[in-house]
Amino acid sequence: MRVSRWLAIGALAAAVVAAVVWGFLPRPVRVEGARVQRGPLEVVVVEEGKTRLKDRFRVSAPVAGFARRTPFKAGDPVTRGQVLVELEPLRPELLDPRSRAQAEARVEAARAALEAAEYQAREIAAADEYAALNLERVRKLQGDGLATQEALDQASAEARGARSARLSAEQETVARRFALAEARAALVLPPVERRGGPAKRILVRAPTTGRVLSIRQESEGVVAPGQALLEIGDPRAIEVAAELLSSDAVRVHPGTRVRFERWGGEVPLEGRVRTIEPAGFTKVSALGVEEQRVIVVSDLLGPREALERLGDGYRLEGSFVIWEGEGILVTPGSALFRHGEGWAVFVPREGRARLRPVRVGHRGRFHAEVLSGLSEGDLVIDHPGDTVGEGVRVEVR
Repeated sequence: MRVSRWLAIGALAAAVVAAVVWGFLPRPVRVEGARVQRGPLEVVVVEEGKTRLKDRFRVSAPVAGFARRTPFKAGDPVTRGQVLVELEPLRPELLDPRSRAQAEARVEAARAALEAAEYQAREIAAADEYAALNLERVRKLQGDGLATQEALDQASAEARGARSARLSAEQETVARRFALAEARAALVLPPVERRGGPAKRILVRAPTTGRVLSIRQESEGVVAPGQALLEIGDPRAIEVAAELLSSDAVRVHPGTRVRFERWGGEVPLEGRVRTIEPAGFTKVSALGVEEQRVIVVSDLLGPREALERLGDGYRLEGSFVIWEGEGILVTPGSALFRHGEGWAVFVPREGRARLRPVRVGHRGRFHAEVLSGLSEGDLVIDHPGDTVGEGVRVEVR
């Protein structure tokens, strides 16, 4: 009986010791595994872009004037030559009592100057008539031998001078008359406005067929020369402009295939690069880093029903395909990590992680090409953390 009790106690103690030892033993690290396999691989440059019209027309006021309210709204169709805005001459300014008194005084001054010019013109006309009669008289005396040639020449010169003075006085009278009219015009009140009145209008017409994109001057009012009135364009003829890093732009060339995603539709849009602008510019990123950027312009190819849903200034995410291949041996890029001067992965072997160096070729967005170090069907540890190392026990999920 006593022996059986001691055997039970010993067994219990052994179980407790085994449980304590097992509790302090390192547990396997749970990891995710991924297979090395063959398939398509794309090397892409991903960057956001915005749609823009290929041809945008900004309609401006050719001269200063009073613009009538345009009947168009954003999105309305227009045809080439259609009247968009009517410009009328500027309205005269309204005069306050002081300005009106000054204008009336200028009118009276102009009237007095005109009367003085008329009196002077009559005086000069009388002198001209006297000089003409004197010339005729001296000419007859000279013919009868009673006047010298010098007297005739002097009378002729006086007659020409009097004639010129008379013409000058007449022109001065005309100028004073126009000055009086100008002074009176400052007192003219604005006429009652009505469409179709006698005022000459300038019609601003559409330079092309398209749709109204935006209205810059919707209400009627005074506009300056060159002031933007509205913008028109064809929303069906759009392109995508993306700002790529200069280091990525040199890898893109005209004709590069582009796949546009995250534009709001379910189907990705296809495109082709048309041009890479030759001049770059500096842009500060959200992290405050200065970057050299280059604008790359692409044409959208379809599908057509999806393109009709896009407009000017819409956001897209473009994947510029730098390289692509089929049947490429690939491994998840998240399984790779730096090892010395090259790359390496962890592979599970008999419940432990084993480091294996690999040689990598092209690297895509999510996968990388394996040139050596792995074979098709090999299992690698995906997303190895700091707890995974050479010889560490792992449990693959």
